Amino acid sequence: MFLTRIALSVASTLVAVGTVTAQSRCTLAASGGDDAPALLRAVRSCTTTTIPKGTTLNIGTRMNMTGLTDKRIQLEGTLRFDPDIPYWTGVGLNLASSSPRLTSIVRTDSSSHSRLRSRFGFWEERILYSQEAGLLTELARQAWYDAFASNSTLLRPIVLTIFQASNVLVEDITYVNGPEWHNLVNEANGVVFNNIRINAGSTSSHTAKNTDGWNIYRSDDVTIRNSVIVNGDDCVAFKPNATNVLVENLDCTGSHGISVGSLGQFPGMFDVVQNVLAKNIKMSNAQNGARIKAWAGPNVGSGIVQNITFDGFVESKVDNPVVIDQCYMTDADACAEFPSNTFIQDIVFRNISGTSTGSVVANLKCSPDGRCTNIEVDDFSLSAPSGNTQFSCSNVVLTGTAADLFPECSET
Repeated sequence: MFLTRIALSVASTLVAVGTVTAQSRCTLAASGGDDAPALLRAVRSCTTTTIPKGTTLNIGTRMNMTGLTDKRIQLEGTLRFDPDIPYWTGVGLNLASSSPRLTSIVRTDSSSHSRLRSRFGFWEERILYSQEAGLLTELARQAWYDAFASNSTLLRPIVLTIFQASNVLVEDITYVNGPEWHNLVNEANGVVFNNIRINAGSTSSHTAKNTDGWNIYRSDDVTIRNSVIVNGDDCVAFKPNATNVLVENLDCTGSHGISVGSLGQFPGMFDVVQNVLAKNIKMSNAQNGARIKAWAGPNVGSGIVQNITFDGFVESKVDNPVVIDQCYMTDADACAEFPSNTFIQDIVFRNISGTSTGSVVANLKCSPDGRCTNIEVDDFSLSAPSGNTQFSCSNVVLTGTAADLFPECSET
């Protein structure tokens, strides 16, 4: 889903790009109370801040970590956010955003756009995050999942947001049971995630909703690699104005897929996602595999999706292994009358194998009037669990070695 909120519970190692001297090093110990002020002071004053292995810091108040440069924050132990839902839902600071439901804890310049709120600090300007035996601990996760089930407007926290930062590495971190999104990259460039583990699961009948692994928004040059994700929404989603992104060697379970979009939702906004490569992806027990979704209908926005390649997906028990939905959240009649203004061009689905949960293994549903062009499908080895395996398409001309698997595409 595009729409979300933010907060955090972290334990990791955060290392700054640049020279780390031997002169300003701080090591923190748990106080038995709220450790947030001490952590914030240390990070601002010390070149290197260490939370040692075996140490759990209790974060009871928000931390504004904007404006950092060339810092090393090495969390070998654990940061645990105090499970006070009323507190965390009321302390967000404003951050400019084009979505009316994104929010964060760092205040930026005033803007006529709606706001973005998050719960943990933002590290800006050339901060590198990594970890040695650290853990992002749960933020009273079951309480959040249960509370959201009875209150769909609940402002839930995102675990980690990288905002207006450059040259950032987040490495060797484990996230456990984030209340909502786990990572948001917003207005950043040169960001790398490597060897990340995410696990979000409910122990009640209330599912862990919107627990996206990554959302990339208004950012350029982002890499996500070598990671294992068990969650209840997109494994990785490329939001408006995500460009030059590499996603490789991921193992995603229970997710909604590697997703472009959704795009083109808001009137007056032009959304762009360009130059994305997602390769060597394992998808299991998931709703979607490789997916592109864009809004159609009256009173929506516009945009372009261009030069996107999904290569080397191995899928097991996936409802929709290959998807283009250019009528997202729009019924067929409205999509025919008001085709999507988000154009989809130069797309490759290559080397896609595995099983679906139903008969349709690929569904490429484009809007009428030439909204999808240059769509290539190659080397598909997909099958239904039983009966006939079906490939479906509409309003698109397909090329590639797997094009013959699809019947003549219908027109609407």
